[in-house]
Amino acid sequence: MRAILTLAGLAVFSAPALADTMEVGIEIPRLTVAEYHRPYLAAWIANPDNTVAANLAVWYQQERRGEDEGETWLKDLRQWWRRAGRDLDMPIDGVSGPTQAPGSHTISFDTDTAALEPGDYVLTVEAVREVGGREMVQIPFTWPATGTSPATVSGETELGAITLTFVDDK
Repeated sequence: MRAILTLAGLAVFSAPALADTMEVGIEIPRLTVAEYHRPYLAAWIANPDNTVAANLAVWYQQERRGEDEGETWLKDLRQWWRRAGRDLDMPIDGVSGPTQAPGSHTISFDTDTAALEPGDYVLTVEAVREVGGREMVQIPFTWPATGTSPATVSGETELGAITLTFVDDK
């Protein structure tokens, strides 16, 4: 009986640790252009068939001084708009927010609340800027995630480094 309990205990401690938190690092580069506008940005998790499994963030111009034009331009985030955006009522608590200035930004998600089935997924980040360009980058990953090694891809113009890290908080 002791041998069985010892083996069971070893199995628990030797199993790979599953991540508690998913962190997405988003770098918005500082561009030297005549007319700069902060980018609209959408980050989501896609299934292998490109359907949206979860919306993570949508950054766009929020209402100001009675103007509500920001939502009008969400359709410029073409891939996100076609896959999820047109069917959503904005703003979405915990997902939508204002555009961000150039620099590094991190958004974190508690993986206990993620309703992802085990399998392969793709983190997708899309950015578009008025009087600027459009860019989309993707990072494939497997869920549930084991380990904490970050995966990084870099955009060429509108996006800098995009990093996906799974953190074991225990």
